[in-house]
Amino acid sequence: MSVAEIIQSAKKTLFSFEILPPLKGKGLESIYNTINPLMDFGPKFINITSHREVYDANNNRVRRRPGTVAVAAVVAQQYGIPVVPHILCGGFSRKETEYVLIDLNFLGITDIFALRGDSIKHSEPYKAEPDGNTYARDLLVQIADMNKGKYLDDSDFGTSLATKFSCGVAGYPEKHYAAVNLESDIRNLKAKVDAGAQYIITQMFFDNAHYFNFVKQCRAEGITVPIVPGIKPIGFKNQVDVLPQLFHLSLPQELEKSLRACTNDEDARKIGTEWAIMQAKELVAHNVPLLHLYTYSSAQQCVDILKAAL
Repeated sequence: MSVAEIIQSAKKTLFSFEILPPLKGKGLESIYNTINPLMDFGPKFINITSHREVYDANNNRVRRRPGTVAVAAVVAQQYGIPVVPHILCGGFSRKETEYVLIDLNFLGITDIFALRGDSIKHSEPYKAEPDGNTYARDLLVQIADMNKGKYLDDSDFGTSLATKFSCGVAGYPEKHYAAVNLESDIRNLKAKVDAGAQYIITQMFFDNAHYFNFVKQCRAEGITVPIVPGIKPIGFKNQVDVLPQLFHLSLPQELEKSLRACTNDEDARKIGTEWAIMQAKELVAHNVPLLHLYTYSSAQQCVDILKAAL
């Protein structure tokens, strides 16, 4: 059963979570330390992020978190759970993307998450790689072609194997930072669904009203696939400023005021956990199909959220 089918067939609120590949040169201990305590709650799948190159201190382009495909393979084998590696447009040509997809298909990993990705640092506006996919919908078209047995250089190899990829995409309850407004962003999201996306996982948000309004507007636009809320517990005091700047989102005034009154990270973590529990409980009460938790440095907080909400 694909991840899309798991979400679509949910009879109660399920849960999944997202992890980061380790930094270059690091081992898998951090991955296991995150996953192990969450397995007690029966996650339905694990998303694994992908990261393009960045500029280091010497202005060299480097990848700080390689290994998405390998981590996906290890996690799938170690835990026997569906894994969903992220596939990016940014930083990759269409040929490189095809090679990654072929590797995943050989590994039996057929659930993927299609993303445009962010611009490389100091290089706005976003630019695709030469012969790269510009937008997530372009990536979805390439994947759909492979599902039909159509590869980039098909004429050289004759009949090709049709893949069986199932795709999810991202949605932005407060709009993508590059979108003119939420309405146009939702139209772009509809184009991704029309190109083959089978479910949507939202960017983190801290006011459930944003999610409910987003779902309402998506349905009005004709988007019928499941829309999964993404929840991130705040774990550090500085995230009151970092998260809005990095992810282009807002914090409710009450939450911001409480975080700014904190004198240390421990107090901020407690407030962040309580706020996320409040969000999760309300979302479960509204029968969302699944809660998707962003675990970055927050594994224990996610355990506390699940204990309280599910």
